[in-house]
Amino acid sequence: MIYFTSDTHFGDARVLRIDRRPFSTVPDHDAALISNWNSRVLPGDEIWRLGDFAVKRAGFAEQLLSQLHGEKYLIIGNNDLAETTCATGWASVQHYAELTIDGHRLILCHYAFRTCNQMGKGSINLHGHSHGRLKPMPRQFDLGVDPRSLRPTTLPELLTKRTRSMQRKDSAHAG
Repeated sequence: MIYFTSDTHFGDARVLRIDRRPFSTVPDHDAALISNWNSRVLPGDEIWRLGDFAVKRAGFAEQLLSQLHGEKYLIIGNNDLAETTCATGWASVQHYAELTIDGHRLILCHYAFRTCNQMGKGSINLHGHSHGRLKPMPRQFDLGVDPRSLRPTTLPELLTKRTRSMQRKDSAHAG
């Protein structure tokens, strides 16, 4: 299985306040996100992290990576410094990637794009950074933990949810 997530901000007290995450302490926050990750992602699964993994602290990213299931790919975010990008445990580290999964061209970056490669041919932009604060656009998904119940998600889950939402809007306009 292939999973996606972003903006965990492990070890960062700011997210408790700024993003109003429902935890009283950073250790509680981190433990819940690790549990949510490992309850979905199996050791043999692939997981793409679209940025802002953890705070800058020597050895912290490596410690986290050793606790998290899956083969982990990092798309670098604005808060991912050398302590994260150089940590042992990443299968790859890059700013941008394009994947094709089940016939869908995916454009992965920490940032949302207004336009992207093969946009007119149905490509899908997966991003983080905005913590669920951007208005959703067609074929664009914020994979941050804030709008995703603090857990990784899959492409079928994203596409199914979007299809259901569009069907509800169509039926509301039909009546």
